[in-house]
Amino acid sequence: MSEALSSVTGRVEVSTVPTPLSEEEIASRLAERPGWRRAGDEITRTFAIRYHGGVALIVHVADVERLIGHHADIDLRWGSVRFAITTHDAGNKLTAADFDLAERIDAIAAAHGAR
Repeated sequence: MSEALSSVTGRVEVSTVPTPLSEEEIASRLAERPGWRRAGDEITRTFAIRYHGGVALIVHVADVERLIGHHADIDLRWGSVRFAITTHDAGNKLTAADFDLAERIDAIAAAHGAR
């Protein structure tokens, strides 16, 4: 989010559009999230997990995503689940919300025994 002085009203208006991170911020945050990789303007991670465990993992992640209002693209395969995260409201750029979600996904995946 950012603030700007409106030339029309003279008031400070708060933008609800998330602010994209700089390249330096992205590199720093990515270094704090082992297993996550950058792929263009998204971060991705693939977890090894058996199919039915992957389904349970996805349901758990989806419940948290609903609560925080931010979601990952999810790809379920027979032995893995892949998460890809970007902020659509920021023009498909990486924001702090993406790394927050990645941290939450890591914790949920660990609880489900994903590697």
